[in-house]
Amino acid sequence: MNLKGYGFIVAAASCWAFIGIFSSIAFAQGVAPMEVAFWRALFAWLCFGGQALILGQTRLEKRDIPLLGFFGVFGIFLFYVSYQYAVKTGGAALAAVLLYTAPAWVVVCSFFIFRERLSVYKVLAVVLVITGVYLISRSGGTKAGEAASSLGLLALLSGLTAGLCYSLYYTVGKYFSGRYTSANLFLYVLPVGIACILPFVDFAPKNVSAWGALIALATVSTYVANFCYYQGVKYLEAGRASIVATLEPVVATAAAYVILGESLSLLGYLGAAVIITAVMITILAK
Repeated sequence: MNLKGYGFIVAAASCWAFIGIFSSIAFAQGVAPMEVAFWRALFAWLCFGGQALILGQTRLEKRDIPLLGFFGVFGIFLFYVSYQYAVKTGGAALAAVLLYTAPAWVVVCSFFIFRERLSVYKVLAVVLVITGVYLISRSGGTKAGEAASSLGLLALLSGLTAGLCYSLYYTVGKYFSGRYTSANLFLYVLPVGIACILPFVDFAPKNVSAWGALIALATVSTYVANFCYYQGVKYLEAGRASIVATLEPVVATAAAYVILGESLSLLGYLGAAVIITAVMITILAK
């Protein structure tokens, strides 16, 4: 067993799991979701850009510019914003679970766009994801002192949009992975996302706690998480790494309960388990 590889992937999943936690702390200090997305992208760009410049990883092929722009708009702007609204309206745990509808989105998009054949396992995975989302929508998460209620439409749509955008990391991201390092890639796509977010941001005054949460979101849950994941795949095959990475919603749910007082109803936990099962089927069926 390659303990180093598994250790890196577990570390990456754990860092990603705290996206909702750090975001919720910033929300509690009066920072709006759009502004949180902006600072996450900007501070992360400083980290990735600094690494790219130091290591001389700044290459850019002209033929890749249109796709890089597309990835910047949907993989950064829409993804970062929708995920923040999913956390704000549905809670950190549910946002993390709905994010993992991404593999099902890949299956559906591949069928309609690339005409890829749908195997029994892929169809089963999509059905399970739809079932899981339905169960979650019927009984969403709760925060300390609040009663359980059905998940709101904005929370559900935001979470599913985040999952759809995240699926681009499986497809477009995979295409670029053989051509650019992660630092090189984010050096160019993050500014696109930042430019798209900026017009919609209303900057609020921030205290030390807010700045700390925003910096942690960008450094720990974005830059360090990405670094650990790509270190891990050097030691593990991509399929195994993807399976271990599904610890993210599990860790997110536990952390949200301990730190934020969030919990899921029985239906919510069942829906989360069904979605994670679908993710495992999708990965193992490859």
